[in-house]
Amino acid sequence: MRLDKFLCETTELTRTLAKKAMHREEVSVDGEVVKNPATQVDAHSRVQWLGRTLILVGLRYLMLHKPVKKPVGVECTARRGLYPIVTDLVDLPKVERLQAVGRLDVDTTGLVLLTDDGQWAHRITSPRRQCAKVYRASLADPLEGKDAEAAVKVFGEGILLDGEEKPTRPAELELLSDHKVRLTIYEGKYHQVKRMFAAIGNRVEALHRESIGDITLDATLAPGEWRELTADEIAVF
Repeated sequence: MRLDKFLCETTELTRTLAKKAMHREEVSVDGEVVKNPATQVDAHSRVQWLGRTLILVGLRYLMLHKPVKKPVGVECTARRGLYPIVTDLVDLPKVERLQAVGRLDVDTTGLVLLTDDGQWAHRITSPRRQCAKVYRASLADPLEGKDAEAAVKVFGEGILLDGEEKPTRPAELELLSDHKVRLTIYEGKYHQVKRMFAAIGNRVEALHRESIGDITLDATLAPGEWRELTADEIAVF
């Protein structure tokens, strides 16, 4: 890796500022001051800037229990807008490089995967993968009797959502109580779960994602907490 790129990867310096730092003789490699930004360094090189040893941040894979912070929610986006963003909850170097693997609505809680490994993220979000996502929803109106049977059937066949040209992929609806359900979908259309229930004349009042593929939200994580994925969890995708 070029030295100037290494500096950008391990500090707050831009490529231009990294070159200026080298020109000011602030950067050394293995004890020798280096001014050439094209100098090659690797994992065994001891790179220092202003006497501080720099360590290259590798690829990270995290799960986070996304909360809903009252009176505002938390967004799964890299752009800072009206609400806090999920990476605000993570205390790691270069946290801005982490991206949410798929999104949750600002008022939806539950499992969010974060990574700076773009290929790994793509394997999860690719439509070809048809990765299962499991949600638990609280509904405004009860689902019972024939209405419940009809909902299970229509979700299993696929629903044509408002504004869409094709119906959703078959989904699995499990009734937990009159007002609570578990739904497994295999795609990620915009506001999909809420729109599916709206299509049958109901409304989602609370929504929580339990799992993505074979990765299930760790029950020990309180809302707002996160942990690194295990090697086995990373290997799922």
